[in-house]
Amino acid sequence: MKVMALLVMSCGLILGSLVLGGLGKPQFPEQEKEPQFWNAWAQRTLKNALMLQNLNQNKAKNLILFLGDGMGVPTVTAARILKGQLSGQSGEETQLEMDKFPFVSLAKTYNTNAQVPDSAGTATAYLCGVKANEGTVGVSAAAVRSQCQTTKGNEVTSILRWAKDAGKSVGIVTTTRVNHATPSAAYAHSVDRDWYSDNEMPDEAVQAGCKDIAQQLFENIPNIDVIMGGGRKYMFPKNQSDVEYPDVAKHSGTRKDGRSLVQEWSDRMKDKKGHYVWNKKQLLSLNPNSVDYLLGLFEPGDLPFDLERNSETDPSLTEMVEVAIKILRKNPSGFYLLVEGGRIDHGHHEGKAKQALYEAVEMDRAIGQADLMTSIHNTMTIVTADHSHMFNFGGYTLRGNTIFGLAPMVSDVDQKPFTSILYGNGPGFKMVNGARENVSTIDYQENNYQAQAAVPLKMETHGGEDVAVFAKGPLAHLLHGVHEQNYIPHVMAYAACIGQNREHCMSSGGTSGLRPVLSSVAALLTVSRLFC
Repeated sequence: MKVMALLVMSCGLILGSLVLGGLGKPQFPEQEKEPQFWNAWAQRTLKNALMLQNLNQNKAKNLILFLGDGMGVPTVTAARILKGQLSGQSGEETQLEMDKFPFVSLAKTYNTNAQVPDSAGTATAYLCGVKANEGTVGVSAAAVRSQCQTTKGNEVTSILRWAKDAGKSVGIVTTTRVNHATPSAAYAHSVDRDWYSDNEMPDEAVQAGCKDIAQQLFENIPNIDVIMGGGRKYMFPKNQSDVEYPDVAKHSGTRKDGRSLVQEWSDRMKDKKGHYVWNKKQLLSLNPNSVDYLLGLFEPGDLPFDLERNSETDPSLTEMVEVAIKILRKNPSGFYLLVEGGRIDHGHHEGKAKQALYEAVEMDRAIGQADLMTSIHNTMTIVTADHSHMFNFGGYTLRGNTIFGLAPMVSDVDQKPFTSILYGNGPGFKMVNGARENVSTIDYQENNYQAQAAVPLKMETHGGEDVAVFAKGPLAHLLHGVHEQNYIPHVMAYAACIGQNREHCMSSGGTSGLRPVLSSVAALLTVSRLFC
């Protein structure tokens, strides 16, 4: 009975809130002092792991890729702690939704020409299945950044295209501009990630026939079922006032060609149950059952950070994902959905860890929402990052210490306190009277506080280490060990019987199965897990 009680306690994660006592010692739950508590918890975890030997070898009807832009492993860990602390726990023992995925691997993120990658070359890898040069989307490494003439003949297609060609519905949801680096690799072929509209392109590139990314969004794959995010200004003629910010010049349209891509889309989709929305009220008033195509552009540029979001006008990532799935799942052939928590990256670049981590927690909520709306039996879901950042936290902090708090000691060099969260480089570098700033004199828990950095830069840089890949659903066990990042879409396509290698799918009476050889591979994987 005692063991059962301990199992219930661990299963419910009733570790409670940990607070620091008057002497600075962590007041953790009494049961944690008992070896049996930890032994029972481990035994429960072991039993769950043993159940994984019954591998899910179903065909994946649906595919969902959650991409946390810049969400390296330190960001995942810190977001986990923040999630727990927001619910009154200490945080360390909390489970993110992605933590519950049964299979985890590592992806090597380098670009073909860069040890530390950017979001464009990486997006080409995990969406198109080939590694590419930094700054380029939807083209192979034979294409050279900003050189228009190197585009033709080097285009590569994405898993979103493969899914669409197979009859599935497809969608893109992002908190950045819909023509930003990550989503653009799903539909565009551009030698420069910054060619958002023709306004950002050199004249010679336009004259040579290269198309801006916004134009490609509507033309390359003309019937993308769901598109949601920001980037409104790139879709309208130059200097045309924005519908939401008519008096703010920087939000006005940018297109030199005078085209209104939104109007063109609306005209094309008016008889196809297509709807264009630009605010939360319009979005949530839709009946998904009567919507087959949705274009939602909620800001002229990127969506605001979740901490600063106007909940009356801008939808959350979770709300967008819920609407997207309701529309996409109507297709009996299933769907492919790309979801980007894109502003995790922006928070880190600005040295604003609080913004970045709240973005990561919001993406985890969206993962949970998707889980409620799909089945692990027919939906492969993957959560990963394109790259990491120069972000970390340490300093021997005590259990339950706020993730945005101070380390429990001062520096033994300059005798000043320091926050647990620090950046290797970035805008947080600051000297006061020739010495490091004393953080106790400022509000280091403020939303836009820029954590101290070792090297001064206007913008913090990416990190070069591997990123985690969390997977669940049909054939999720194929994501194991350490792989090149471009392996990801090949696994997803294999699981869904789309793309280039469909020969393992044997049709018989409308059903699909896997070749017997896969059962042998699965058995080997199971044995290796049990004995390694």
